[in-house]
Amino acid sequence: MGLKLPIFPLGLVVFPGEKLNLHIFEPRYKELLTDVLQEHITFGIPAYIENELKPYGTEVELLGIERVYAKGEMDVRTIGKRIFRIADVINPMPGKLYSGAYADYVDQVDNPDPKLGAEIVDMMRQLHLTLKVEKEELKGMDETFSTFQLGHFVGFNVQQEYDFLTLPSERDRQFMILQHLRKILPYATETERLKERIQANGHFKDILPPNI
Repeated sequence: MGLKLPIFPLGLVVFPGEKLNLHIFEPRYKELLTDVLQEHITFGIPAYIENELKPYGTEVELLGIERVYAKGEMDVRTIGKRIFRIADVINPMPGKLYSGAYADYVDQVDNPDPKLGAEIVDMMRQLHLTLKVEKEELKGMDETFSTFQLGHFVGFNVQQEYDFLTLPSERDRQFMILQHLRKILPYATETERLKERIQANGHFKDILPPNI
């Protein structure tokens, strides 16, 4: 077991390189963040999905504390570092309110395919143009991007984001993104066309997106 981490399970997935702002209010996690600050250590955010603690998560570094409230609540800035896999949970950590885990870092294979990258960039631009959305994080993106940059912007649900996190190589993640985009882009295009037809007929209705 190569790593011992305090853990902060959340019902979301954090990717390496992702900046995440957190509002800390539970006593156990206020204690956790106080220890992280004082001891200059990292902590882990494993995914907690459908009432289950998942084995994979991301090590997180505290970048700064934005605000401390009168009752000890905190607004903090963090950034995702490395992916880990839990070997054993320590609940709670000795003498602490919060839990921890013995874990191992997960090695990543950096083997992107430039052709796949270019196709992803093109399809992402089509999707966001169709949906009339702009993401600052994606401006200037080219085929050299890291797939983790896109994890929250392709329409994955939280289980799909978790599955994405567990993939061992960049090329595997490229394939997963492409498969997903090829599936949803036609639906997104047709949904927008339907909205336009309804608006052109002078009617106002809520259009539910497909459950995919």
